[in-house]
Amino acid sequence: MVVSMTGFGRSKRSNDSFSVTVEVKTVNHRFSEFNIRMPRQFNKIEDKIKKKLSASIHRGRVEVFITVEGEGLTDRKVLVDWNLLDQYVDSIERIKEKYGLDHGLSLQDLLMSEEIILFEETELGNEDLERIVLEAIEEAALSVKEMREVEGKALENDIVTQLKSLQTIVGKLTEMAPEVVSLYRDRLTKRIHEFVENGIDEARILTEVAIFADKADINEELTRLNSHIEQFRSILTLLEPIGRKLDFLLQEMNREVNTIGSKANDSKIAKEVVEMKSILEKMKEQVQNIQ
Repeated sequence: MVVSMTGFGRSKRSNDSFSVTVEVKTVNHRFSEFNIRMPRQFNKIEDKIKKKLSASIHRGRVEVFITVEGEGLTDRKVLVDWNLLDQYVDSIERIKEKYGLDHGLSLQDLLMSEEIILFEETELGNEDLERIVLEAIEEAALSVKEMREVEGKALENDIVTQLKSLQTIVGKLTEMAPEVVSLYRDRLTKRIHEFVENGIDEARILTEVAIFADKADINEELTRLNSHIEQFRSILTLLEPIGRKLDFLLQEMNREVNTIGSKANDSKIAKEVVEMKSILEKMKEQVQNIQ
């Protein structure tokens, strides 16, 4: 089954106290990679979040954004360094006494000292909130999966069209292959006619043609190409990640096409080889986005 690596999903869950929004975006990537941005209080359930996502997203770069709104998400405290405060007040009084200063120490003066009075904010854990987050993750991941499957269907339709075009050219080359040897025999005979006055050594011509036919024989490559095309179609139906398999198979197909181009010394075949390379390049672009 063809599944694209490009997708987006969004989910919003809430209760009386909290509102959780999850957005999941996926793009193509060689492996499976997760990048999760969320409040620090959810770090302890990061593995659970990845497990939820991995259930339906097997390959690609996954970016997750989790935002939480509501009351009681943080615990705020005022911390006073009493020992430092005692020293601070004592020092102020001694300075006033030593230098005859009249200005007194005010509360505002103390509040301006960040070293003495600290405001601490702690993010609270909450089992109900964590449950809502995981539910939102699961829902967003399902939306991503559905979108990736729709995109995958479009990719599959295009790839199948390209495969048909490729197989049509392979059929044409199969018909043209014997003509290459025949044309070479005619050219060789003509050239020998031009340079030999006392007749033609038919055995020599047959030997030269046989050597050329062996070097220029592309039937083996065409047979393998047909096999690869059928295997490609079969892989498209598998209910598992298939992107890497298709990518490897395309490399093999491209290798066969290159061999055909180097072996067949014929302008017509060379033209078809160029067309096949163009088709394979288009298929490669599509396959690189398949899970």
